[in-house]
Amino acid sequence: MDRTGIITFRGTPLTLTGTPVAKGDKAPGFSALANDLSPRALADYAGKVLLISAVPSLDTGVCDMETRRFNQEATRLGADVRILTISCDLPFAQARWCGAAGVDALETLSDHRDLSFGSAYGVVIKELRLLTRAIFVVDRSGTVTYTEIVPEVSHEPNYEAALAAVRAAL
Repeated sequence: MDRTGIITFRGTPLTLTGTPVAKGDKAPGFSALANDLSPRALADYAGKVLLISAVPSLDTGVCDMETRRFNQEATRLGADVRILTISCDLPFAQARWCGAAGVDALETLSDHRDLSFGSAYGVVIKELRLLTRAIFVVDRSGTVTYTEIVPEVSHEPNYEAALAAVRAAL
């Protein structure tokens, strides 16, 4: 499903493709790759509160800032919360970036292979084959309790609203 009028990148309108997810929906399953190339699926995080941060690429300034910020927050949220940062970067690039940035309190996942996450959550930028900047919070029962698709891809998300949704889901 293609959708327009939702996002821009540096003012240029872009198309999102995939199935949109709304607050109250059951979180769709997906598969992605961890930095060691092992598969990860939504079911691997059953019983946890998830903050899923979709980003275009860790090798860009805003994605770097966002992921570092959520890494800091992850250390304060406790063992019942998992933060996943998902991009189309290759797992090797994600591992390199995490090592260089000292990011070790959240998990980076790669959606490069088949866009499983991006398609299931409606956040694939059709023109770029990258994920748009978006946040999803999923409660312990697997229900989406918060969504944000950042209208301008080059802007940061609303950190405070996302973190408040995580705390409310605990």
